[in-house]
Amino acid sequence: MRYSDAGVDVERGYEEVSLIKTLCEATYSKDVLSGVGGFGAMFNLDTDKYKHPVLVSGSDGVGTKLMLAQQADCHNTVGIDLVAMCVNDVICQGAAPLFFLDYIATGHLDPHKMSTIVEGIAKGCELSGAALIGGETAEMPDMYGTEDYDLAGFVVGVVEREKIIDGRDLQDGDVILALESSGLHSNGFSLVRKILEHNHLTVGDMFLPGQTVKEAVLTPTRIYVKDVLSLLDSVQVKAIANITGGGLYENVPRALNGHGACIDLTEYVRPQLFRRLQELGDVSDKDMFSAFNMGIGMVLVVAKEDVDAVKAHFTAYKAFEIGTIQGDALDIRL
Repeated sequence: MRYSDAGVDVERGYEEVSLIKTLCEATYSKDVLSGVGGFGAMFNLDTDKYKHPVLVSGSDGVGTKLMLAQQADCHNTVGIDLVAMCVNDVICQGAAPLFFLDYIATGHLDPHKMSTIVEGIAKGCELSGAALIGGETAEMPDMYGTEDYDLAGFVVGVVEREKIIDGRDLQDGDVILALESSGLHSNGFSLVRKILEHNHLTVGDMFLPGQTVKEAVLTPTRIYVKDVLSLLDSVQVKAIANITGGGLYENVPRALNGHGACIDLTEYVRPQLFRRLQELGDVSDKDMFSAFNMGIGMVLVVAKEDVDAVKAHFTAYKAFEIGTIQGDALDIRL
């Protein structure tokens, strides 16, 4: 017997590497010493740029959003989601992403499909300023179905020790601002899929005016890195929370270093996408805000006098006030 008789064809792996090499190299900075093709990728940390550099790492996946992407035969944006889920985490400590690695597991290695996925990963790295220096594609028949695949990513960033954002400077009265999300991002998709299934909706069905399910729910996750990093040059941001799984309830407290907050969303107009999901699934407000970002992809906390500067800084999407720091507990008013 041959390896290919077991469902693994190493020649397809070689073809994939040749297809993605150029995509990866387009993301390289001068600090990439070796990239795709070796046993380990090498990256030079330019210590002349930092007095006390601290490395910040993060790892994440895309979750069951991949199942809808596979049903829709849409593979060129989930790579952006993968990068976003990682880099939007490390920016919460003020870290600039340095390099990124990916892991793709599949039941059948289709080199062109894999290169389409990596095309999205490379785009996400471009949007965040990270170099895509390595990864792994594992062909695992019997573990995954022929058309199935899963993604995982890993990022390393750097921040000056004195500039780490960890909530230590928070004070009562500081203002909480929300940054608009681009949609669902990559969280809550098990509930999304259950709602679609319950209503007999497929990826090609109309979901919102002028948008199919595919167009409405597969919008890639917004990457906030460059906008937030440039803001840090002029404004002291005291805390940052990436609103991922668990929504505001779980993620805001992670950034506040023991402080409490009052968030008032009683006048907040929720995006149509979330209103539609809530209606179709008969989901409570508490469950909606626990499962989804509800149109708020990231939260920043600044002093009151810096609010106008933050609002003016973000032009491609809105920054708006949703609450203040106070007490020692989280109070979200819906």
